[in-house]
Amino acid sequence: MKPKQYPQQPAHLWEHFYQITQIPRPSKAEAAIKQYVIGQAEASGAAWEEDAEGNLVVRVPASAGRDHQSPVIIQNHLDMVTVKTDDKDHNFNTDALDLEVVDGWLKADRTTLGADNGVGCAAALAVMTDTSVSRPPLELLFTVDEETGLGGALNLDASLLSGKRMLNLDTEDWNELYVGCAGGGGWTFTRDFQAVSPGDEQFWKLSLKGLAGGHSGIQIHEQLGNAIKLLAQLMLDLGGARLLSLDAGIAHNVIPREGSAVIALPVGAESQLRERVETLTQQWLGFLPEADHALSLTAEPDEQTAGLSREDTLTVLGLLAAFPHGVQSYNLKQPADLPDISINLAVCRVQAGALFLESSFRFFNYDQSLPLQQSVMGLAAAFDLHVEPEAGYPGWQPDFESALLAKGVALHENLFGYTPEIKAIHAGLECGILKSKKPDCDILSFGPTIRGAHSPTERLEIATVTPFWEYLKAMLATL
Repeated sequence: MKPKQYPQQPAHLWEHFYQITQIPRPSKAEAAIKQYVIGQAEASGAAWEEDAEGNLVVRVPASAGRDHQSPVIIQNHLDMVTVKTDDKDHNFNTDALDLEVVDGWLKADRTTLGADNGVGCAAALAVMTDTSVSRPPLELLFTVDEETGLGGALNLDASLLSGKRMLNLDTEDWNELYVGCAGGGGWTFTRDFQAVSPGDEQFWKLSLKGLAGGHSGIQIHEQLGNAIKLLAQLMLDLGGARLLSLDAGIAHNVIPREGSAVIALPVGAESQLRERVETLTQQWLGFLPEADHALSLTAEPDEQTAGLSREDTLTVLGLLAAFPHGVQSYNLKQPADLPDISINLAVCRVQAGALFLESSFRFFNYDQSLPLQQSVMGLAAAFDLHVEPEAGYPGWQPDFESALLAKGVALHENLFGYTPEIKAIHAGLECGILKSKKPDCDILSFGPTIRGAHSPTERLEIATVTPFWEYLKAMLATL
């Protein structure tokens, strides 16, 4: 059921977005949402085609009198990040999202909203179903598996596309036009340790919750707390702790917002534990950004189980302390908010002596990232880790001479009376991959304002959707 105050205009866009939020669409499980898109295409008289990877191209006929014009590609991804709070009962494989309107923002109840990139998908469908829109021939490209490594774009059959101008609708700040994006890569690390039987100790479960988390690209410069780093600091600070298990982080592109660890301490160490939990909590709140001030750190008695030896515990905690996380260098032209290179320590699991780590890094210039990669590989060698590289993807080098950018800036000035900001984004838009597959394609990216992407606080600013829609329509009317 639509929430009270659910937006009504633009009607086609908001109706498509509502339907999209009612269809489960985790990465690698996009069959249902594809069927919705196909159904809309067939009802509109548009042809569609699917490649071997599952990416979908919908060919929308031009408006009357515009058949002779060159086709324009509109590109979005179908999948969404699936994150919820612990107290929310929700199955992303089967359940519709519970929507709310709060203070001018559309959000979901304690889950990700999927406005990244569902609102772009809704706009693309609205261009097709709203017969009042003037448009050239369109190729609506809906990719799959974007959020877990850009797999759809990486394996796209680009021969399905003939357009040489592309509008990507997957950026998250209205009044900004994007002409570049970061590339990226990553690794998983594993090592097996000998599990040690419990001794004459007391066992405690440490639980860290309430951090903001968020997107490991566009929010990495905000210095948000990393649950893995903070838990490791606490365990090292305790002295004498033995690590039995650790579980923190959910995906390579999400800053870890919560985690838990089970530790063994010498009998009688409870007062020290309580004191360090309280002291460190206050220390963290003294420097973490306001978004992290719901931080909660607790220690509760737990059952005994096998875990790491004290020596192996120090090895693992030393690795976590030494592992880089955050911005490594800033762009010289936009040093306040645009990193050139960053890394996210994303996932850590320790269970029955087995260690698993996952990390990802981002860059504009791949060569500039090589020293960071070397330092990580040096750590892996020093700590005897087995390394598996994850599939990387290219960046999209900014093109400030783009004809499409010039048209977009002039149109924005004519419609709204001021010049939009021109930016590059420290995130892995599919534009970089698509540009590598279609080098002659001129690309521009824009979208309405989204905050908290990849976290349960994700929200869409309703007031930015109408101007975004008017701008998209005006672009299509003039291309």
